Amino acid sequence: MDQWCGHPCRWWGAYQLSMTTTEIISFLPYSAPFHFVDDLSEVSEDGVIGTYRFSRSDYFYQGHFKDAPVTPGVILTEVMAQIGVVCLGIYLMRDTLDQGDLQVAMTSSEVDFFLPVYPGEEVHVTSRKEYFRFNKLKCSVEMRNEKKELVCRGHIAGMFANGS
Repeated sequence: MDQWCGHPCRWWGAYQLSMTTTEIISFLPYSAPFHFVDDLSEVSEDGVIGTYRFSRSDYFYQGHFKDAPVTPGVILTEVMAQIGVVCLGIYLMRDTLDQGDLQVAMTSSEVDFFLPVYPGEEVHVTSRKEYFRFNKLKCSVEMRNEKKELVCRGHIAGMFANGS
């Protein structure tokens, strides 16, 4: 008989099966140059904390802006969505996922921006689940720079599905 251990993991018979941060990242349906998750330092039923470092050679710096590159806001939003919503969604759906079958659709985002992010900077994303029902996840998400200054924050939601 399956037993529940009291924290976010699952049991299969006598063997405990939990999802590691490496496994969560492996389920992301993205690849370079659109993969924006380096590490997850904390994952629970309630939220995620993760990081991403922008490379000085990232393609979008070539034209945004000439002679003074800044990370586009849409890319910052995508980093928050991948770490704060998609990684958390993978974790929440861990019992029903098979490798490579996750489909994700962002349904809304509302983000306010406060500081720029420059090439080479590392950002830290913290996400807190607002709700997860009927495979729709909405999170409150914020991003801070290496100095722990608030870069942007908002609410992002997405839908998750298995299979094709």
